[in-house]
Amino acid sequence: MDKVVISLGGSILIPGENDGKFLFDIAELLKEMSKSYQIYVVCGGGKVARYYINTARDMGAVEYDLDTLGIMATRINAKMLQLALKDVSNSEIPETVEDASKLGSEGKIVIMGGTIPGHTTDGVSASLAEAVGAIRIVNATSVDGVYTADPKKDPQAKKISKMSFSELNEMLKDGHDAGKSGVFDAMGADIVMRNHLPLLIVSGRDLEEMKKAISGSSDIKGTIISD
Repeated sequence: MDKVVISLGGSILIPGENDGKFLFDIAELLKEMSKSYQIYVVCGGGKVARYYINTARDMGAVEYDLDTLGIMATRINAKMLQLALKDVSNSEIPETVEDASKLGSEGKIVIMGGTIPGHTTDGVSASLAEAVGAIRIVNATSVDGVYTADPKKDPQAKKISKMSFSELNEMLKDGHDAGKSGVFDAMGADIVMRNHLPLLIVSGRDLEEMKKAISGSSDIKGTIISD
């Protein structure tokens, strides 16, 4: 059974907009897709993580501790999704890629959050995909693809439907910073490039789009990044 890793942004899981219903709906979608694919999900921290990170930063906390707070938030979000999935997923949230990779089996959905300071959940999802030999990564975000600029700030921003790994790397010149959100992180981009691992970036709350992306359809409204 082919394996697919989903990087599910915290801004998708817990934005404060009918979260319980969405968790139930996406759990049903993941259960359906797990009949055809072995699914692994890495949950982000979203605004919950950013709240704690920004508050602690105001208090003068160092970057390591800020990252640790963010990781804790990702694991809480992962547990929320696990509760929606119930017995089709792991009851304990793994803290390493190695542990998560051992949990995969046909019909089971593996759920995890962050791992160690300095690694975003995008990077974790790429590491997990490499470890399990996934055929693609679906990056589910609050934006429906990659744009030439931040579409929330620039009305002239244009969506990019397809791009190469090298073009992705050109967009990722900034270093890691706890709580920072972007297209995909540099560590993850390096991993997908060396593994020639397709990366599909889609709107995570569009469940039909999610279904197409998990299936590897080229007919998506988001962005496909590949060789």
